[in-house]
This record gives sequence, structure tokens and C-alpha cells, in this order.
Amino acid sequence: MANFLTSSIGKKFIQSVTGAFLVIFLLLHGTINFFSVIDSLQGRFGKVMPDEFPYTHGDGWFQLGCDFMSSPFIKIMVPILALGFIIHIVYGIWLSYENVKKRGGLKRYEVASKAKNDSWSAKNMAVLGIIILGLLGFHLTHFWAKMQLPEMFGVGNYENNPYTLLMATFSKWWIVALYIVWFVALFLHLEHGFWSMFQTIGWNNKKWLKRLKVIGIVISAIIVLLFVSTAINAYIQAAAI
Repeated sequence: MANFLTSSIGKKFIQSVTGAFLVIFLLLHGTINFFSVIDSLQGRFGKVMPDEFPYTHGDGWFQLGCDFMSSPFIKIMVPILALGFIIHIVYGIWLSYENVKKRGGLKRYEVASKAKNDSWSAKNMAVLGIIILGLLGFHLTHFWAKMQLPEMFGVGNYENNPYTLLMATFSKWWIVALYIVWFVALFLHLEHGFWSMFQTIGWNNKKWLKRLKVIGIVISAIIVLLFVSTAINAYIQAAAI
């Protein structure tokens, strides 16, 4: 087992599995965030009832989604997904460091595919990963540290109104612009990483590889649109006050 994990195939396998954790993690959070856009379309943006009980009638969809994120099942699930996310990042940095020593430059870990030679994102996965780390830091300091951290560990000041937090974060256009840049990097990273993940576990015939590339583009686009539309909508709502 130890030999497998330290082998070239084992390293790619770990990176692929933890990459799947990243996709699930982002889909879950992106969907909850998008509820705020649905609230705006229904005239319910900012609807939070003056109580501390979850799933209160009259709360907006985004508030209900945040209540769901506080449920026992999600409290267990999210740390597991987040751990996979962290392992993916740390392992990716380590693999990139090894490639620096072996090849004299930042290149993605080896994958036997002609597509690598044609794909800019394939050659710059480490660079894209570094940009995405900036987004992660932004998210942690502006959202997780003000909602999940105080609620789960009693650290810091708890923000009970997620709509207020959204508008305060995205009230400046340049923050929204940075957010979009970060998610363009995320799209490129996910779009290549998705089909590469399946290629690593053996789905590398030409017929399936083409399909997986299309599926990867679609899923990556959905994730990015969920987050970007949330940021733009929050900016519009903040400007309307």
C-alpha cells in the first residue's frame, strides 16, 4: 500500500480522489449561495425572521440553505469534504515542488495524454491552484470565519444574517471583479482536472475521453456561474439600498 501511494500512479490517484471531493464541496456551497439569487427573483432577498430557530416560515431560501448547512449531517459531511479539499491543495503543491526539481519548471504531474500538450490549463495547473488559494483565503476570512467558525467552535463574532454578510462582502465592484478572476482560474483548473481524474482511474479511451471533456466543461461552468451570479447579485442588492 505504501509503495502504491508513493508511486506515480498512486500520487495521481490521491490527487484525483481529493479532486472529486473538491467538486462536490463546490457544488454544495455554490448551490446554497445561489439560493440568494432565487430570493432576489422572488422578492425574498434579506428575509430573515427575528428568531434563532432553523427553518422558520418566512425565511428566504438562502437563510434556509444556511440552516441546512448547520444540520448535524452537513456538519459531519463538510469537514470531510473540506479535508479532501485541503489534501488536494497540499498534495498538489508537493507534486509541483517535485516537478520543479525534476523538470526545472512548474508543470503539472505527468499524465500520458496528447491533450496535455495542447491544453494551457494542463500545463499551468499549479499556477491556477495558487490563484484559487487566494479565493479560498477570501472565502474563509469573509464567510466561514463569521458564520461556521463561531457556530462550530465559539470563536469570533457570529453573523446571524447571511444576506447582510453577502452585501457587505460584495458591496465594492473591485471585489466582485477579483472574485470573477478567481473563478475563471477555478474553471480552467476544474475543466482539465475533471477528465484527467477519470483518465487516471482508467477511463482513457478516445470515445469516453471526449465525453468526459464535455461533461467537465459543463460541470465547471455550472460551479462558476453559481458563485459568480451570487457575487453579482449581492453587489446589485447592496447598491440598491
